[in-house]
Amino acid sequence: MNFDVDGHLTAMERSVSSLMRDGRPARTVILSRIYSTPVENLWDAVTNIERIPHWSMPISGDLRLGGRYQLEGNAGGTITTCQQLSDFTLTWEFGGDVSWVEVGLSPTKAGETRLTIIHTALLSEHWDMYGPGAVGVGWETALLGLALHIARPDMSKPDEVEFVTSQDGRAFISESSKRWGEASISAGTSPEAAEAAAKRTTAFYTGESLDSD
Repeated sequence: MNFDVDGHLTAMERSVSSLMRDGRPARTVILSRIYSTPVENLWDAVTNIERIPHWSMPISGDLRLGGRYQLEGNAGGTITTCQQLSDFTLTWEFGGDVSWVEVGLSPTKAGETRLTIIHTALLSEHWDMYGPGAVGVGWETALLGLALHIARPDMSKPDEVEFVTSQDGRAFISESSKRWGEASISAGTSPEAAEAAAKRTTAFYTGESLDSD
C-alpha cells in the first residue's frame, strides 16, 4: 500500500513522562495529532462500535460509561469516565497486566480537531525491553488508520499483513519506533537503552530479525 509516510509521521506529536501510579513508578506515552474534521465526526469515529473496525481492530462490548469492551486479539477493559464530545478514560487489560488510557478531543480555531491519547503503564520488564514504542507504535499505526478513515470513510481498512509487508508500512513502523526512542531519550533514558528498545520494537512489529538493516 502507498501513503505519505513522512506526512503522517510529522503530523504526530510524541512525548514520554515519568510519574507515580498507585505508589509505584510509571511512565506515560503521549500522542497528539490534529485531524481535518469537526469534533462531532471524530468523536463518532472513535466511539462508534460500527466505525472503530474501519480504522482499528474489531471491537465488541458495551461502549458506555462503566461498560466493558474487547478488541479482537488484543486488550479489553472498562470505560471509567466519559464526557460527550470531550474525553473518556478506560483500563487497558492485556496479558495479565493493567494500564490506563485517556483520550481527549478538542476543537481548533481552524475547525479541525486535536486528538490526544495518554497511555500510562507501570514500569516492568516489558517496558525495559521495548520502551514507549511498545504502545506508541501501536497507537500511532491505529491513528494513521484513523486519518485514512477520516479522509476516505468509504475506503476499506488496509489489510494488516499487506501493511507490515509493504515498503511504506515497514518504513512507517521503523521510523515511528525510532522517534519513540528519541522521545524516550528526551525523557531521561540512556541513548543506548532507548535505541536498543526501539530496535526490538521494530523487530516485534515487522517480524524482522534484530540483525536486519
